[in-house]
Formats: sequence, C-alpha cells, structure tokens
Amino acid sequence: MLQGRLFVLGLGPGDPDLMTVKAARMIAAAPVVAFFAKQGRKGHARSMVDGQMRHDVEELRLEYPFTTEVAVEDPRYLAGMNEFYEVCAERLRVPLQTGRDVTLLCEGDPFLYGSAMYLFDRLRTECHAEIVPGVPGMSGCWSRANLPMTHGDDVLSVLPGTLDEESLLACLKLCDAAVLIKVGRNLPKICRVLRAAGLFERAVYVERGTMEGEHIVKLAERKDGPAPYFSMVLVPGRRYAR
Repeated sequence: MLQGRLFVLGLGPGDPDLMTVKAARMIAAAPVVAFFAKQGRKGHARSMVDGQMRHDVEELRLEYPFTTEVAVEDPRYLAGMNEFYEVCAERLRVPLQTGRDVTLLCEGDPFLYGSAMYLFDRLRTECHAEIVPGVPGMSGCWSRANLPMTHGDDVLSVLPGTLDEESLLACLKLCDAAVLIKVGRNLPKICRVLRAAGLFERAVYVERGTMEGEHIVKLAERKDGPAPYFSMVLVPGRRYAR
C-alpha cells in the first residue's frame, strides 16, 4: 500500500465562492496539489484556487494530450486518453510512495463526468482515497439561469452531445427535463434533435455559468457561432400547477 493519501476535491461550477468549506480547508493544507490543464493554458481548476494554497506546495500539472482536437469516436481518442491517465497515475504515485498526501483538483463534482475519477479508479486500491463532492456545473448553470428544472415526479436526464442524433432523440422522449452537456461542436446536432422533439423553444443555452463572461439566453435566440467548452443546454421539465 502507498503510504500517502489521495484526496479528490470537487471545486464546484466555476465561481470560487461556490467551493465547499471543506474543499477550501483541504486546499490550504495540501502539500501536493495535482490538476488537469489544456496545453498552453493555466488550467481552470488551478485558476480557481489562486491564492489559497500554502507557499511551499508542490504542484503537479497534468496536461491533456488533446481535448476537442480528436473526436470521441476516433480510436486514437480512447488509446491516447488511456495512456495519459496511466502516466498521470504514475506521477501521483511518486509522492504517495513517500508518504506525502496528494490533493487532486476537479471542476464540478469528481464523479459526474470528471477526469479525476479515472485516476481515482487506478489508485483507489493502492492507498487511502477520499472524495470531497462539489456543486455540479449543471446546478450552477440552472441556478444562474433562474430555471427550475424538475417538478413533482419529473424525470431528469443528463445527455452527452456526443451521442448520435437517433440516440439523443430516443433519450429525450423518455424524460421530462434534460441537461445536454459536451456541447461544443455538437451544438448544431443538438438543435436539430431538440427541434425534432418539439423542445427547441423551451431550451436555454448557458455559457460559462457562474464564471466571468457568463452568457445565458434562450437557445432559439442564440446567435450562430461555436460553443465553447464550458457550455450546456437546459430543458426544464413540466410546469403543472401544484
């Protein structure tokens, strides 16, 4: 067993003020902090903890080999990401082997589409591993949009925009409310599916929710153009009288 402990911290949807008290306390005490980042970028999770870490902290930057440059269905994607996570896990083992605790940062909640879960899976049997939950990005977005999402016995689905149109449409027919994530280049496809499902006029587009540069608008009123990484589409549920 590795002597150090692994702490995976959910940092919330983007606004540092929405970080939990527990996460902030653990960041301030962490001897080693690891975080994911896109090539050439500081890293969103790392930016959220500026000024909160101890002066002698050791930082482990885990730089993605690619993000949106390779499609998920491309065989190179799974192979490349698997290799990346294996290398990251090995980097975290180095301080853990010497008895040093490692704090791994994660945007949103670690177990909700978070990259950190893949390192947790690789290390959980080798050391003490603990998850600190965070406010999910979708919760931050629908709160900022003032958009009640589920009512009574509504069924909520979280749908990746990477699904094919037939699958997306089938899933939308089985739920009352939906959150569509991984929007990016998939936005035109998402719009087509929402139109086919008769939900386009109900949908709300949220970009960089809770963060600087936040933009919230009805999807039908959004101007054409690419959707950034931090964007999602919300479809609220039924609004029956109570």
